[in-house]
Amino acid sequence: MKAFLITWRAILSDKAAITLFFLSGIIYSFFYPLPYSKETVQRVPIAVIDQDNSSLSRQLIRYAAAHPGVEVVAVTARPEQAQDLLWKGTISGTMLIPSDFSHTLLAGRQPEINVSGNGTYLMLNKVALNALAEVVGTLSAGVELKRLNAASPSRQQIDEQRQPLTTESVPLFNPHEGYASYIVPGVVVLLMQQTFLLGIGLLFGTWASAKSFPYQRSGAAYFGALNAFALVVVLNAMYFFGFVFWWQDYPRGGNFVGSLVLTIVFAYCVAALGMLMGLFFRTRERSVQLLVATSMPIIFLSGLSWPISALPDVVQPVRWLFPSTAAIQGFIATNQMGASLHEVRVEVLALLALSLLFIGLGLRKWQSRAHLAEALHA
Repeated sequence: MKAFLITWRAILSDKAAITLFFLSGIIYSFFYPLPYSKETVQRVPIAVIDQDNSSLSRQLIRYAAAHPGVEVVAVTARPEQAQDLLWKGTISGTMLIPSDFSHTLLAGRQPEINVSGNGTYLMLNKVALNALAEVVGTLSAGVELKRLNAASPSRQQIDEQRQPLTTESVPLFNPHEGYASYIVPGVVVLLMQQTFLLGIGLLFGTWASAKSFPYQRSGAAYFGALNAFALVVVLNAMYFFGFVFWWQDYPRGGNFVGSLVLTIVFAYCVAALGMLMGLFFRTRERSVQLLVATSMPIIFLSGLSWPISALPDVVQPVRWLFPSTAAIQGFIATNQMGASLHEVRVEVLALLALSLLFIGLGLRKWQSRAHLAEALHA
């Protein structure tokens, strides 16, 4: 209990530690999701190059103007004018209607419509290309229905010939199909891990540079400090998974018990890793120098923003050494998708194994560090 109180007193008396453990998460929860608040990209500016200038081409342009994904900002017959707009960044996509468009279509052949996008911005490019493809498909379906109507006596027969199989797309775990609902819940886990490792390293580096250590060398003192740091992680997880996900309206609450178990295991795993790393730091700034640069590689190794199957075989075992790898997959599965603990047993066991490993190594280092501090003050 004494070590638990010493740890909390050290956290609350250090402004940098308070910022990392508490304020950084609050700031992050408000400002990071802000650019993605719309969830989906809409009204991407495009230009239409109409070289046909027929009633069918104008109908195609009207369809494009009515699509929520794109906004027609220019209609021209000159490809170089549209290219100039693309280079200037005024538009993010183009649709080229060839001069023989209506003639080819009315002759019963398939005309070619060129659709292009700006690959510099992946989200804008994807929305523009998909929207223009849907516009072309809508016009194509209308023409085909008119042909079938002339040859078939029944509307039902026309529908069955046009679309013998019907499909209905229902997004289950990301209803808005938005980028924020996809990326933020996973990045939150990495944020908690990195900020807590930074904060713990900062405290231990401060004690090392001052050649002091406020704890005894006993195992009870180690676990008292471990419980205190783990509690900080749990409090932040409650804030993110409870308030922030509700406030931002992200998918949540699929399996509360499973998420709670994962939170506790993850908290002790991160706390144990932070204490183990902190015992090697000799200056206050060392944790920042070491950990800030590792955030991007760790998020790629977690499998959130890059497919796990696309990672080289040599890094497949290495990625499981970071608590965030198992935690990100586990929290997304339980909190957003409602997975049971049995279904995330691999992630839970990985966190438990890492916790035991970090605690075992940390306890040995703890006792030697406390012994050295006692010798210096003897």
